Amino acid sequence: MMRFHFIASETEDAAMASRKLIKKYGQKLPQEADVIIVLGGDGTVLQVLRDFMNSDKKIYGMNRGSVGFLMNEYEEDKLIERIAAARMKEIRPLRMIAESELTGRVEALAINEVSLFRQSYQAAKIKICVDGMIRMEELICDGIMLATPAGSTAYNLSAQGPILPLMAPLMALTPVCPFRPRRWHGALLPNNATVRFDLLERKKRPVNAAADNVEVKSVCSVVINSANDVKSRILFDPNHSWDERILSEQFRY
Repeated sequence: MMRFHFIASETEDAAMASRKLIKKYGQKLPQEADVIIVLGGDGTVLQVLRDFMNSDKKIYGMNRGSVGFLMNEYEEDKLIERIAAARMKEIRPLRMIAESELTGRVEALAINEVSLFRQSYQAAKIKICVDGMIRMEELICDGIMLATPAGSTAYNLSAQGPILPLMAPLMALTPVCPFRPRRWHGALLPNNATVRFDLLERKKRPVNAAADNVEVKSVCSVVINSANDVKSRILFDPNHSWDERILSEQFRY
């Protein structure tokens, strides 16, 4: 018998669904469960993926939230059969190492993206290096982010960045409201690249950095690369795969 642990977001829909499913399938402790079932939206499943990194636990989300790009459709019946037929993807996060004038060195992981954004009315000035080579001496912008394929449909997409297939060996480097160079739309980078941001005129133009939900204020520099020693496992229904959703999103008009 497959064993489940259910985790629900704080919405009433998610809580009600959790109660029904626990009554139907039972509730095991996380360490005893074969699969962690998440009820909510993308934010909830991303938090669960972070919580169970490197645990080898499989995460299966069902949409009971406002956004469900990473979620499967909600259905109470035949859950065991759906899990048995589901396809697994491994997600590897980004590792951010930020140097801050206030807190010193801060290291954090991001499943979605690492983003930099201005603190004040002054636009940020950022130097961009990739694998030790300066690629842009000065980007004037509201911010910039480096997104994983899993995060490419979140903040990155809102900033007009590209959508990436989940298993693509790529990262999306996307500016937020670039002022100069105005027409620069970002870059696609291999996922083994190391990206470094150095903040220019940082006293006058303070910038914060965030790795998903971990924020670092007044950064001097930020170094980002793939955390190949860390992974999370997520399950998708065969008829509702991530790859199909990526294609559908790109052909919307």
